Amino acid sequence: MQPQSTNTQFEGESPPDRSTWRQDLPASAVIFLIAMPLSLGIALATGAPLRSGLIAAAVGGIVAGLLGGAPLQVSGAATGLVVVTAELVQRYGWRATCAITVLAGLTQLALGAARVARAALAVSPAIVHGMLAGIGTSIALGQVHVVLGGSPYSSVPANLAALPSVLTDPHPSALLVGAVALAVLIVWPRLPGRVGRLLRTVPAPLATVVVATAAATGLTLPRVSLPGSPPEWGPQVLPALPSVPMLGVFTAVLTVTLVASMESLLSAVAVDRLRAERSGEPTDGRADSAALDRELLGQGAANVVSGLLGGLPIAGGALRGSANVRAGAATRKSTVLHGIWVLACAALLASALELIPLAALAALVMASGVRMVSFAHIKHVQRHREFPMYAATLASVVLFGVLQGLMVGVVVAGFLSLRRLAHTHITVKEEESSYRVVVSGQLTFLAVPRLSRALTQVPVGASVAVELGGSFMDHAAYDTLQSWSNAHRSQGGWVALRGRGGQPIAEPSSTHNCRPWTPWRNHHCTRPIAFQGSLDPGGGHQLLGGVTAFQRHTAPLVRDELARLALEGQRPTQLFLTCADSRLVTSMITSSGPGDLFTVRNVGNLMPPPGAESSCDSVGAAVEYAVEVLKVGSITVCGHSGCGAMQALLDTADQLPDDGQTSLTRWLRHGRPSLARMQRIGRLGRGEVAVADRPVVDDVERLALVNVMQQLDHLMAHSCVARRVAEGSLQLQGMYFHVGEAQAYVLDQCSRTFKAVRPEVLDAV
Repeated sequence: MQPQSTNTQFEGESPPDRSTWRQDLPASAVIFLIAMPLSLGIALATGAPLRSGLIAAAVGGIVAGLLGGAPLQVSGAATGLVVVTAELVQRYGWRATCAITVLAGLTQLALGAARVARAALAVSPAIVHGMLAGIGTSIALGQVHVVLGGSPYSSVPANLAALPSVLTDPHPSALLVGAVALAVLIVWPRLPGRVGRLLRTVPAPLATVVVATAAATGLTLPRVSLPGSPPEWGPQVLPALPSVPMLGVFTAVLTVTLVASMESLLSAVAVDRLRAERSGEPTDGRADSAALDRELLGQGAANVVSGLLGGLPIAGGALRGSANVRAGAATRKSTVLHGIWVLACAALLASALELIPLAALAALVMASGVRMVSFAHIKHVQRHREFPMYAATLASVVLFGVLQGLMVGVVVAGFLSLRRLAHTHITVKEEESSYRVVVSGQLTFLAVPRLSRALTQVPVGASVAVELGGSFMDHAAYDTLQSWSNAHRSQGGWVALRGRGGQPIAEPSSTHNCRPWTPWRNHHCTRPIAFQGSLDPGGGHQLLGGVTAFQRHTAPLVRDELARLALEGQRPTQLFLTCADSRLVTSMITSSGPGDLFTVRNVGNLMPPPGAESSCDSVGAAVEYAVEVLKVGSITVCGHSGCGAMQALLDTADQLPDDGQTSLTRWLRHGRPSLARMQRIGRLGRGEVAVADRPVVDDVERLALVNVMQQLDHLMAHSCVARRVAEGSLQLQGMYFHVGEAQAYVLDQCSRTFKAVRPEVLDAV
């Protein structure tokens, strides 16, 4: 395998290009608008000077942005360090906290130089998510007191004990502002219609603060205080270590280092995966070690500078990083610019920032804490039988502290692993025309490094069978194996997962991934079978052979998912209108599974407009049901090469009587508008239809492309479709599939050009 082929963006960045400024400049504005209120809220939650949050945001953007190994990651005041920093501020004071931040940064620099960053990813996801959930619980319970007009206590038990008295006597103004902030934060991403879509371009955190500040006009309650100007900020004197035993300082430095490093590295991997998904680039989820080490060095340098300037501890954040990717950022310029905007805002708009009520910031941070407790992660760890370590870590973080919680989680994980893991042996065997990876023993996170090394020995594009001899595979091992399998298949390889005795392995139903199409190559599984002592020469029993193969190989893999769908009902997100041609397999070309697509197929992928004869009611009824009842979010019209309906339209252009004698001729009349449109284009000399990077082959392909656009127009003639499109809750898109090339093309509505969908193409169409 060539590991660099899937991580070029993570390791470095795009070559300098003027066009990247068009992407990076707007993206920097988006993350700046998110970072400003979030940084102030985190500083408030820690009890540190509010300016320290802005310093951390600026330093994280500029220093970590320039030096880090993950160009699209955005660093700043760390949500995961709120509880730790609050305890340090209360116990040792602000100057000592700054000194501990500097020492933690130096430790990160040493770890990055020692190239141990990748080891952090060997920690079980159950422990990491349990730690984050415990931190989120602590944050939320502490900030409830601020929203109610009080002050948070130093521990979760103390906050819980004092909560009843605060609830019985809240501060009315603070409660009002906090309630408004929470309401805006919840409702803002769900605003409907065209106006809602326009308003949603403003980040929800910024909208929350603006609306809550407006609601607080004329009310007497605590607000942001930013004494002095940015050049005067800082600890005034150098950070100083507290006069306490060095063991306490060492523990504090170790805690900040571990939490900040793990949060940054895991966030970097998550942001890289999101970037790869949005660009269509395959990724195996295993970030390059050199990039992770560089990211750790960048985080260390940022923490050193932040501590010296009087800022909070810094870490990379998945929230800001994912917003950066979704905003279209191309290089690290967006991250650096966001830090510059923070400095400029603090210098020029300090008086405006001081209008913000503290209750609004507390509500914002409280919501962030609640989101850190992810029920999706709880389901994952429970499915992989790792809930004990998740629960132990969460409870220990809440009751005793972050470092203690991590230690408890590691101890529980070790105990569980000792019970499951006797020995794991992984070998790679090259056979005549394929490879076989044999795993003997249980697969836990401890075996992930060995599994990764073994999988890298398999060449790109090779056929490989992975045989798992054990009875257990935890979340970390499953994630590694599944990510590698997806990347290997996307590069033309074939992967089969087998258990004991060569039996297929059923993946967890929640992944909702269907098995690849490669096992069906050459129709080996649908060969004719003997039935009642004979073979059916007509192929009828070949279908029974396929059904038998389904029951033997595929049904065990999808039975749990189909049982869930049978119980919950169908909730597809897309309507797929395509041709009845047998070569067009919708589940294959869209990588979709049960419950994903509501499919309508007919000859020529035609969508008769309203008012057509009653024979067309079936297609109209299907569209109406999908749009009005199932509430699909998109409709795709897909044509294809070599379409017999298009050929028939061309051959009988002047021979289709209005009173057609057969069902086929009557149906093909609905393709006449497409034929007339193509002929009109030809007469006027307009190049309305085109395929990017290659000419249109012939009139059959030209008509198939025009037909896709014409049927999209017919869809818009249906009132239910037009209404949903106007509301912004439904999208229409065109697609063309070239059978011989196995290549999909998507219609770019602006240029009226069909563009090829390729993994290496970054431009979304």
